[in-house]
Amino acid sequence: MIKTLKRNKIIRNAYALFFLFTSDFKFSHFKNIFWYASHLCRLKKIPNENFAEFKLAPCINDKTSFTPLEPVYFFQDTWAARKIFELKPNNHHDIGSSAKTIGILSQFTPITMIDIRPLPLELPNLKFIKGSILELPFNDDSIETMSSLCVVEHIGLGRYGDPIDAFGSEKAVSELKRVMKPNGIILFSVPVDVVNTVYFNAHRAFTRDYILSLFDGFELLEERYQYGYELIETYDKNRGFGTGLFMLRKLPK
Repeated sequence: MIKTLKRNKIIRNAYALFFLFTSDFKFSHFKNIFWYASHLCRLKKIPNENFAEFKLAPCINDKTSFTPLEPVYFFQDTWAARKIFELKPNNHHDIGSSAKTIGILSQFTPITMIDIRPLPLELPNLKFIKGSILELPFNDDSIETMSSLCVVEHIGLGRYGDPIDAFGSEKAVSELKRVMKPNGIILFSVPVDVVNTVYFNAHRAFTRDYILSLFDGFELLEERYQYGYELIETYDKNRGFGTGLFMLRKLPK
């Protein structure tokens, strides 16, 4: 039935227009809707016989004055990529970071990725293991380099199907520490804030001091902080909410 309706040109285009008017609608969209309609009319006046089908698929919010970017992931992922390229590990391990970013990095460095949600796609050089950050499938002191970017703040809040646990973040960090080799390097990021704060059920945010206390037994090699569209070297409590990027080394026992 659905396939039959999709083949009906009138119904298909009516749905596209309905989606245009109802998807995240704002009054400011009226201007873009008129822009869309005028461009549609102009294009229809110039028929191109090389294209047998003409379907409506309105995209009215992409005509921006600058390239839209999410600054947290832009800064943290490029920072982590540079560090991994500098470290040149034989096999890097990642715990729950952006699959897109890790997939790209795996084409330059072999990567084993661990997440509670299986990847539906495969790539050369990217190995996936289903697992929890609370019970990593690795021996003590066994991982040379690891990343976990904007992951730990979610653990125990149930957002991604994990069980509720008020100490989920602390337990996750403890497990990351357990599997790292002495002198092993971890690239780690979490939200930072003026005080430790739970934003239920999105994430937690941490003070710099609390993060470093969780990584007792590790040496801080580098830190960066994203506030809005800036990446700076110093934690600034007065700026409030941001994201902290940390490169840490496990000290020998």
